[in-house]
Amino acid sequence: MVQEMTIGFIGVGFMGHGMARNLIKGGYPTWIKGNRNREPIESLIAKGAQEAATPREMAQHCDLIHLCLSNSPQVEAVIRGDDGILAGARNGLIVIDTTTADPTSTAILAAELAAKGATLVDAPLGRTPKEAEAGTLDAMVGCDAATFAKIKPVLGCWAGNITHVGDTGSGHKMKLLMNFISMGYAALYAEATVLGASVGLPPTKVRDVIGSSRLSNGFFDTFMTYAVDRDREIHKFTIENASKDLRYVNAMAAEAGIVNIMAGAAKHYFTHVEALGQGGDYVPVLIDHVARLNGMDMEVEAAKGRD
Repeated sequence: MVQEMTIGFIGVGFMGHGMARNLIKGGYPTWIKGNRNREPIESLIAKGAQEAATPREMAQHCDLIHLCLSNSPQVEAVIRGDDGILAGARNGLIVIDTTTADPTSTAILAAELAAKGATLVDAPLGRTPKEAEAGTLDAMVGCDAATFAKIKPVLGCWAGNITHVGDTGSGHKMKLLMNFISMGYAALYAEATVLGASVGLPPTKVRDVIGSSRLSNGFFDTFMTYAVDRDREIHKFTIENASKDLRYVNAMAAEAGIVNIMAGAAKHYFTHVEALGQGGDYVPVLIDHVARLNGMDMEVEAAKGRD
């Protein structure tokens, strides 16, 4: 069934490819714009998507545009550029930013779009590319109630858990809290597991004991699947992106006047790895870097008791 709204999607990478594919599957005429990697673009074109040359062209043809980018500077460039969304925006256009972004930037961009009669919705994502392909992501949505009612069927193509958390900007704030918790977990699990290995408790034992206790959770399972089984594809989210999110968390805390010792401490592990030029590693690989800081080889430690 062909849907009435025409949908645009900018950023068809790890997460965006599955989301756009599910919009096409849901019957929405879909325009896409990717980056240098042609593989996901060609994959979506083969499924019926049309490629836009610029965000401006997309804004001229679409009723609703998704953004799934890496950071706020990228979002700002796509919206404000000479051939950006603002240049082609018209009354009634809705832009859904699923990026994990800086809420301060979000508020400014929302005002700029509103001046053109367009609406900015922030709907950052929870879960992984696996759920993006399955159409079962989490979405935490910031917008007014009327806009939420209008876009919810669209969100339902790629999200299984949709929560309206408040007005525009609320979604990005909530996502920063979520990523503070998850990246805090990563730093904590890495340090605790390395400490365990240093006192004779291999990662397998840490996983067995904590994983079967009330301290277990989905993030622990994923993190320890890499720490013990060395599955590098288990959580495809880069340390560089995690570091960016923690910088945004710390900035949000500073603006709110809140003491944030834990977020500051977690950030240093990630910025350290970035400084080594290894920001492209996925988040669970943080444990290898923490091990090396302590003169240990986690590959060796992970093998102990695994077989």
